[in-house]
Amino acid sequence: MWRYIVHDLLAALRYLPYGVIAGLLTAIVLNRVNSSRKKQGKNTFQLLPVSCLIMYVAILLAITYFSREMGSRSGMDLQLLSTWGINQRNNAFVVENVLLFIPYGFVLAWANVRQRRFTVNLLTGALTSTAIECMQLITGRGFFQIDDILTNILGTILGYLCFRLIFRRSDKHALS
Repeated sequence: MWRYIVHDLLAALRYLPYGVIAGLLTAIVLNRVNSSRKKQGKNTFQLLPVSCLIMYVAILLAITYFSREMGSRSGMDLQLLSTWGINQRNNAFVVENVLLFIPYGFVLAWANVRQRRFTVNLLTGALTSTAIECMQLITGRGFFQIDDILTNILGTILGYLCFRLIFRRSDKHALS
């Protein structure tokens, strides 16, 4: 199983340039927006966290949606925990779905103060995963699987908890 996971993680690195480009473009735009907002005496956006969030969303969409040919896959699996235990390859897919959303839960909380509330972060992860699964189903770019949604939510929760562990300062302003 671990051999599959390592292989798939290394293969996913090919999407990193898309994310870097999206993150850099976001940083350029935010830098200009922040300059204007400073002149107006308004609060500015956090350049690095927001750019990282956009970078990760671009990578996430490339992996889960744009890397697949339209109409190449179809189907729906609504049976809970049907993926785990079939074989090592499917077990690897389950673990990879958790790993895929760990950075998402982290950067959501880092980039947006509202996302630092557990329920908001959880709901955003659930809605994002459900939207991806629905887009895959409608376009035939993937199977709609309840297991994927659940494992993505678990990854979001783990990412949020990592954020909380790293930034556990009681001073809320230290994160803003």
